[in-house]
Amino acid sequence: MSAENSPSNGPKRRRADRITDRGSRPPAFRPPQLASLVDTVPAGNRWLHEMKYDGYRILLAVGGGEARAYTRSGLDWSDKFSGLIEAAEDLGVRTALIDGEAVVLDPEGRSNFQALQGALKSAPESIEFYAFDLLELDGEDLTPLPLVERKKRLAKVVTGANKRLRYSDHIVGNGEKLLAGFCEAGLEGVISKQAEGRYVGSRNGGWLKTKCTKRQEFVIVGWTPSETSRLFRSLILAVNDEGELRYAGKVGTGFGIEEIQRLMAIMKPLEQSAPSVKAPRAEVRGARWLKPRLVAEVAFTEMTKEGTLRHPSYLGQREDKKPEAVVIETEARTSSLRPASASIKISNRDRVIFPESQITKGELADYYAAVAPIMLPWLGSRPMSLVRCPQGRAKKCFFQKHDAGSFGEAVRQVGIAEKDGHEEPYLYVDTPEGLLTCVQMGTIEFHGWGARIEDVEKADRLVFDLDPDEGLDFENVRSAAFQFRDILKSIGLETFPMITGGKGVHVIAPLVPEAEWPEVKDFAHRLAQAVAQADPAHFTAALPKSQRKGRIFVDYLRNQRGATAVMPYSARAREGAPVAAPISWKEMKTIDAPSHFRVGDEKELIKRAASKALSGWGRADQVLPDL
Repeated sequence: MSAENSPSNGPKRRRADRITDRGSRPPAFRPPQLASLVDTVPAGNRWLHEMKYDGYRILLAVGGGEARAYTRSGLDWSDKFSGLIEAAEDLGVRTALIDGEAVVLDPEGRSNFQALQGALKSAPESIEFYAFDLLELDGEDLTPLPLVERKKRLAKVVTGANKRLRYSDHIVGNGEKLLAGFCEAGLEGVISKQAEGRYVGSRNGGWLKTKCTKRQEFVIVGWTPSETSRLFRSLILAVNDEGELRYAGKVGTGFGIEEIQRLMAIMKPLEQSAPSVKAPRAEVRGARWLKPRLVAEVAFTEMTKEGTLRHPSYLGQREDKKPEAVVIETEARTSSLRPASASIKISNRDRVIFPESQITKGELADYYAAVAPIMLPWLGSRPMSLVRCPQGRAKKCFFQKHDAGSFGEAVRQVGIAEKDGHEEPYLYVDTPEGLLTCVQMGTIEFHGWGARIEDVEKADRLVFDLDPDEGLDFENVRSAAFQFRDILKSIGLETFPMITGGKGVHVIAPLVPEAEWPEVKDFAHRLAQAVAQADPAHFTAALPKSQRKGRIFVDYLRNQRGATAVMPYSARAREGAPVAAPISWKEMKTIDAPSHFRVGDEKELIKRAASKALSGWGRADQVLPDL
């Protein structure tokens, strides 16, 4: 476990006594909205434009006199940004979840990532926070509101509150002129956002970024030695490409002697004899190879046809992004941007996928296009398995979790080590285009890991699938769900129900991604066994179906490395085209069946997702309790 991800680094959370009034504590982490790289700034007054900062993306959560700082992958970095935490705690709000960037400004007023890295070690008082969005305020979920309305409320919250907390201003229109001015001043670029857009925790095309210079993250896979000292001459870089690491060149400039010495110290334990990537021998002669665990941000002028960098310069180590998530960013043409439903051609739209209800492939695609904004915050950037039924649900269906690029660019791959040590390319999506590409390829169901690609070894949720034996009706499942909720609450875990579109219910406990899979699996197994032993008439944790008669199987096996569970809003390959859907515990008392919602109910599901009843569903700031 790396030092920056160690549970000992963040403020310790309460365990058994964690359940308190939701309004009196900081809001839980939620996935941030991400920007797509484009070649030009979009034109027109429906876009507003902000400065692109050179720092760490941070979500500040405030509530009950406390505050926390989360990275874009959900890691708690409150200890690293203690000064910002102190400033946020003084905001005059009951609760708030603020999106922004932690930066250090140079004497010319430009944000500087290298200066931020130094400040984290020796001058934290120089770190400031530019706030550019407001997701929650005083218990109200603001994400369904237009951006311009969210920013009005944000300005009132942060302006003048503390010199460390700054409001990120914007202009409407004239984006190209703004970019030219920023580039001339040596700034990083422009972020363009749809002025009337809601906040979506994924990469949905509503936010675009235009850069003055090319720069992005690369995985450090080795180093070449200096001819004059025992230190390194250059770092060997790689990126994930079609599920495996690909050589991307070397970087030998941008280092100070202190940074070289620091990197040497952290690279030493990662050395290995085998090459980490295939590379031209002449370029990596004498290389010392490393396990691919470190990520660096690098500026460069262009990328060659062979996929290596021209004139690269090291900017700093990125501790907020995992190697598995590092892929090449390619600029899209702004003029070619279209809604996913228009950009992904769905063939055979009239093919009947659900014969008993006559729902077609086109109607299924329309459903997924509509629910993409509420589905991708849960499914996006998560290794997944697909249930593909190319000829419809009544014909042959199969699971698929690996791919070597046959789905195209919109469906991405992340290399994940298997038990024998070799890597396989697992599928993931992070855009509506990726979602619809899977549907075009015959996908009906989407199942996801209990971890995100930023760190596949740490779970961000527990899922207990309450699976009834044949003959048990939904009343048995309903009763079991409440019983399970109360058991988990008694040991300090807040939970949320989801009807699966199948026979049962999922009881979900979100987690801050700290515990690794062996600990998570052991906890889930022991809890399932304890519940079954305490109430053997109603529950069983036994795997053989012959031992489940008349009882509900507590399926704890979703909570292990590589296991998947059906994702919120996924359709199911079952009669009637049911879908998995989040519900509240109050709704759990009266809902008629786990297949209550179906393909065709997308308008109702979208409306529900923004309702007060589901506000905060699936989000809780909690860790595994002792058991």
